[in-house]
Amino acid sequence: MKKSERLNDMIRYLNGREFFNLHDLMDKYDISKSTALRDIHSLEQLGMPIFSEHGRYGRYGILKNRLLSPIIFTMDEVYALYFAMLTLEAYQSTPFHLSVNKLNEKFENCLSEKQLEQIHNMKKVLHFEMVQHAHTSRFLDHILKSILQESSCTIQYRKNKQQKSYHVQFSKISARFGQWYATGIELGTQQYRVFRCDRIASVEEGEAEAPFSIDELLRRSLEIYQSEHSIGFEVEILEQAKDLFYKEHYPSMTLDSGNKTVIRGFYNPGEEEFMADYLMRYGSSVVSVKPESLKRVAQDRAERLLGHYQKL
Repeated sequence: MKKSERLNDMIRYLNGREFFNLHDLMDKYDISKSTALRDIHSLEQLGMPIFSEHGRYGRYGILKNRLLSPIIFTMDEVYALYFAMLTLEAYQSTPFHLSVNKLNEKFENCLSEKQLEQIHNMKKVLHFEMVQHAHTSRFLDHILKSILQESSCTIQYRKNKQQKSYHVQFSKISARFGQWYATGIELGTQQYRVFRCDRIASVEEGEAEAPFSIDELLRRSLEIYQSEHSIGFEVEILEQAKDLFYKEHYPSMTLDSGNKTVIRGFYNPGEEEFMADYLMRYGSSVVSVKPESLKRVAQDRAERLLGHYQKL
């Protein structure tokens, strides 16, 4: 471990302690007594408020009510953290109470002038494509809290100009192309559902203890979603269309890239139109479709789309 990396780790290690001695550092970092003494001197120069207690059982202490000493970032770490913050700009809402601009300001205050110059130059040449939605998801923090506390909640959900109430235990929050989704089980029907978070009009925490732990809910999510009448499907696509699958697919689907490139999975009765719409994204890259009933629905969708454009 390089000295800079060791000092950075020491700052985090010692920040949670009131006292330590040389052997703590020697054992943890496998260093000699003289190296440990030099490292303590370096930490003091970095601003860590260390004091020594002399005597037979001498030790070092760290002043209470101190601020966390500045963390030393390598340039690669600076680039990675800055890139991560750029991704947040794609979202109007986050599950955290923060302003991306304020976060960026605090981060830049931790950097040297040279590091600042380098990340500003990086921003000029690094293009990060973002799809920003105008929709605000107001209850992401409530949903995250309910997941972590393993509690249920009642939500009001707007769709197609109608509002409906659901009693849900959420298990996951996910983001895709600037849009947030919350996944969980509707407790009344034991049905697995995915809700678009900007359509959630209100969240009311439930009083009764939720029936599932997080781990159990995540483990059972696919099982819950798949009904006993589910229909299996196989869609062969051209190999070059694999990127379309990786960009967007669903938990009920897998991709087999053996001699043929085949999407396999299942859908529940009533989801045929949804599946047909999904297949339309592959255009002429679709080689074959099973079952025949799904193929007919896809053909019908294609004919309706053709009819629409012929009328234009």
